[in-house]
Amino acid sequence: MIFTEKDIEQIKTNELTLEKVRAQIALIKAGMPYSNLVEAASVGNGILAIEASKEQDYIDRYENARDALSIVKFVPASGLATRMFKFLFRFLNEYDAEKESINAYINRNKDNDLKIFLVGLEKLPFFEEVVHKLHEVVPNFNELSYDEKRVEFVKTMLDEDRLNYSFFPKGLLPFHRYKKHVSTAFEEHLFEAALYASSGNKVKLHFTISERHNHRFGEEFRYIEEDVEEQTKTKFNISFSYQKKSTETIALTSENKIFRKVNGSLVFRPSGHGALIENLNDLEGDLIFIKNIDNVVVSKQKEKVSYYKKVLAGILLEIQAQAFKYLYQLDQGQIPDKEQQGIVDFLSKKLSVVVTPDFNKYTQAFKIEYLKEKLNRPIRVCGMVKNEGEPGGGPFWVNNGSGDVSLQIVESAQIDTKNKQHKEIARSATHFNPVDLVCGVKNYKGEPFDLTKFVDNKAAFITEKNQNGVDIKALELPGLWNGSMAYWNSIFVEVPLLTFNPVKTVNDLLKIPHQVSYD
Repeated sequence: MIFTEKDIEQIKTNELTLEKVRAQIALIKAGMPYSNLVEAASVGNGILAIEASKEQDYIDRYENARDALSIVKFVPASGLATRMFKFLFRFLNEYDAEKESINAYINRNKDNDLKIFLVGLEKLPFFEEVVHKLHEVVPNFNELSYDEKRVEFVKTMLDEDRLNYSFFPKGLLPFHRYKKHVSTAFEEHLFEAALYASSGNKVKLHFTISERHNHRFGEEFRYIEEDVEEQTKTKFNISFSYQKKSTETIALTSENKIFRKVNGSLVFRPSGHGALIENLNDLEGDLIFIKNIDNVVVSKQKEKVSYYKKVLAGILLEIQAQAFKYLYQLDQGQIPDKEQQGIVDFLSKKLSVVVTPDFNKYTQAFKIEYLKEKLNRPIRVCGMVKNEGEPGGGPFWVNNGSGDVSLQIVESAQIDTKNKQHKEIARSATHFNPVDLVCGVKNYKGEPFDLTKFVDNKAAFITEKNQNGVDIKALELPGLWNGSMAYWNSIFVEVPLLTFNPVKTVNDLLKIPHQVSYD
């Protein structure tokens, strides 16, 4: 494809190179391969089930070490709340009060989401704020019919000239209503981090956000900082970063031609949460917790959640200590065959690494290099919950196409559902990825890994969108906990479902973990 001088200048402005853009185009045209599933991971086959008697030992290991560690909690938080209200936007667009009642609309469309929403209206964390705004914008509100009041309530939540909730960053949307105040997901992450991610009564939290919302997050922190620090007896160091422009990818039409705006300029799109591996790589820490912005609970349930976070951290420290010991020995040179076999057993039994069957045929020097290469990687311990039908990724054994089989978190978009065998493997999955990670990102010498060197670039996605009435294709980088961590050493651990409480739709805020009255 031919680029004009103006195009090349725009590419440079976007902190990209012509070579990189051409590579993106080639990937989009070629299409990305699906994951080559071998089987679903399960308890005893890639997923560790912790004995209850050992949980406290892991917690103690972490508690005894945490004040000497540099700990960071990393929270992807750039998403808007728009998708939470999808069924309400549809209701506003389709409902005609002159033709039917809301109840008739619900029955005709079998709209159970709307039914649940209207029944639970008063339990929403922002109910009082919406009602207050309603009386401002609709002076005769009390004179309206039941249906008219409900329509106005939804409009007040979503209309751009009213509260405009759908354009809030999800992290700043009211999530939980306490007796004296309403908290956001952002605030809940601070309280939670104080329980398990503090070191010496100090907490480092890093949020990846949209640059346009930087001031709003900053204002929210300044507003709540004093109260949160007083209640937790903890000092907070909050930092923010944005998805780098250099990670954006060019858009093509469905015919694989360059898509341009009306003024002729190129279109670059954000490349998904996989781009955040760059942000994660910029952090300085011995141990990094990763959790999504919407996976929080009300205050009294935080102890339960933090309990399992500390268990995962203890597992990481135990595995990491043994790996570091072996790496030190390997760096010293020759190791007896008996001790080499101990490392092989550690790799296969503790890290679920499939060691090549040709290992014993290697020379002594090559054996050492092989073991070092397998051991000297970032380590992640990932909580996995039992599959409850949630959409998203899960743990699988995957063949990389060269014969190497490894544990991976695979998104549904990476699975070829037209392949009967892969479809059956996906259907047999017992566990789901709740994005509950603890990461060790330094080697045994205390040097940070370059995390960008452990990415499987072939695990990217091709997404199809519609922009200004035109179907376009864009490249999404390998997901942060998918292909972007493909070459990490992974330990998958079964954790209770109580640790997974995401808010994907507004109705999730009506569930017990988000209701203070049930707390």
